[in-house]
Amino acid sequence: MAQDLYSRLMTGPGGGDPFDRHLFACAVAMALSTPGESLTMGLGLSEECLAALVGRYFPQAPGLLSGLSLAGHGDAPLTIEEPDLRALLLEHRTRRLIEEEWLAHIVARRCLGANHLWQDLGLTGRADLSGLMRRHFVGLAELNSRDMKWKKFFYRELCQREGVPVCKSPNCEVCTDVATCFGAEDGVSLLVAKPTLSDFAPAAPL
Repeated sequence: MAQDLYSRLMTGPGGGDPFDRHLFACAVAMALSTPGESLTMGLGLSEECLAALVGRYFPQAPGLLSGLSLAGHGDAPLTIEEPDLRALLLEHRTRRLIEEEWLAHIVARRCLGANHLWQDLGLTGRADLSGLMRRHFVGLAELNSRDMKWKKFFYRELCQREGVPVCKSPNCEVCTDVATCFGAEDGVSLLVAKPTLSDFAPAAPL
């Protein structure tokens, strides 16, 4: 089960920041919970990047790389907007870390799911996703000052860059779809019994 895989990934030796390890463990467990989907496909990562991620954060789980070929193309975009979404995230990366490149690919790929983005990332709640954004893509977190749903916010940003009108009202205050864009993203985690953002030490100052 995905929850068991998450627990195994978070147990034993592993480098990197504990909260980032949590983020990656959630995403890996969720991606592998989809039958017939490869890990590289589920995460939108090249085989080379996945090998680097596993080596840094989950050296106790080399089986995650079983059957992969470094000549593969797991990061090939599945939709026309996926490269633009990756670029949007990387344009606002906070720390210039390789983890932010991996997360940009993972977030963009998981945006293609049918659930709330935080659910398709395997996170405990929306607070984890907001924590990810504040930590690694703070420029976008600041732009989303009204706390719009993240998937809505990303696509609105992309459409505005292309000059494509996406809103039927001139401003949010008079729009009848406010609840759709800003309403609560309730639901249960698709991976349960995991720690939350508050269980990790605060991130180092930016």
